[in-house]
Amino acid sequence: MPDLNVHHPAADRHRRNTPRRARRISPSTRHFVRHYVEMVVAMFLGMVVLGVPAGWALGAVGSSWSELNTDAPALMLLGMAATMTLPMVGWMRYRGHGWRANTEMSASMLVPTFAAIALLEASVVDDIGVLLVIEHVAMLLGMLGVMLLRPAEYMHHHVHAHRELQMA
Repeated sequence: MPDLNVHHPAADRHRRNTPRRARRISPSTRHFVRHYVEMVVAMFLGMVVLGVPAGWALGAVGSSWSELNTDAPALMLLGMAATMTLPMVGWMRYRGHGWRANTEMSASMLVPTFAAIALLEASVVDDIGVLLVIEHVAMLLGMLGVMLLRPAEYMHHHVHAHRELQMA
C-alpha cells in the first residue's frame, strides 16, 4: 500500500507561490487604509490652503512664517498643527464621523505638538527642523493609533451619518 503522507517539495513551492483568497484585502481593510490616506491628504492640503492665508495674516502684522520659525517656534508649531487639524476634522465630519472620533483624532494631532513644544522649551531639542519631523511622525503614528483603538469607526462607510449632516 502506498504511503499517502509523502512530502513533495514541488507541491510546497506551488502552494507558497499561489495567492490565497484569505490573503486578499477585505473591503473593510481597504476602507480603513483609504480613510487614513484621506486624512493625511486633508492634513497636507490644509497646510498649503490654510498656510497661505495665515502667511498673509502674519505679513499684515509685520511677521512671517520664517520669523515665527526663529523668533516663536512654539507658535509656529501650533500654527502648523491648526492648519493640519482643522481640514482633517472637516473632512471627517463630511465623511460622517461624530464629534467623539473628531476629538480623538484632533488629540492625536495636538498631543505630539505639545510634546514637541515641551522638548523645545526644555532645550532637549533646539533644531526646529528636527522638531517638525518628530511632530509629524508622531502625528501620523498617533492617528494610526487612534484608528486601531476603534477600528469599527474607520472600517465602514458612514453614509447614514453623512446624510444626517447634509439635512441638518
